[in-house]
Amino acid sequence: MASAGFEIEHARLHPALPLKAGFERIRSHLAELGRPLQALCGIELRSPKPFTFEGFARFNAGYLDILKSWEILLDGMNPVARTNVAPEFGAPAEPSLYGFSYTVARKSSNKRWPASFVLAGAGELPEGSLDPEQVVRRGETSPEAIEEKARFVVGIFDERLRAVGATWRDATAVNVYTVHDIHRLLGRFLLERTAAAPHGLTWHYARPPILTIEFEMDVRASRREIVLYT
Repeated sequence: MASAGFEIEHARLHPALPLKAGFERIRSHLAELGRPLQALCGIELRSPKPFTFEGFARFNAGYLDILKSWEILLDGMNPVARTNVAPEFGAPAEPSLYGFSYTVARKSSNKRWPASFVLAGAGELPEGSLDPEQVVRRGETSPEAIEEKARFVVGIFDERLRAVGATWRDATAVNVYTVHDIHRLLGRFLLERTAAAPHGLTWHYARPPILTIEFEMDVRASRREIVLYT
């Protein structure tokens, strides 16, 4: 969540750029705004296909090296929220940057505006776990299994929103990432949550970053959304 005196903006690249070039685009954009590299607070990646759990760990190590080189880590911890998914159609040839979030000085003193925030993507796996055995209904894709997975993920965001003192109504973007049909879930419980956010939800026809995970979401509230043509 943005600190007092700051707010979060979101930029989407069109089209996405390979990871190294994408980070250079972030660098130049922040420089144009007079903001330090440490203003980066959210990353959205697109991958060619889902990773194995082992492959995901290897990818994360290289990704973390970039953040270390930017001196972004705080007390050894990575403070940058991230979503990394694999589009079912039109996937990039290599991991690429799709969008990012960053802080700027707050431009209004209107206290009716809630603080802005960005919450990292999460699938049907307990917080902090990368144990394949803990995937909810692992290996199952029946409508009932997808519903259980989705309910689990929504529960994660219920908790994350409470943790930052926000509600679904504060969100300006709610994204769902799955290749499974979610129409039956909309009226059953998804819209009960996301309808509280006046902008509804966006369904991306994409797979979560790790094999066997089938449903992912992320949520943010940003004061400005822009497209950077690349």
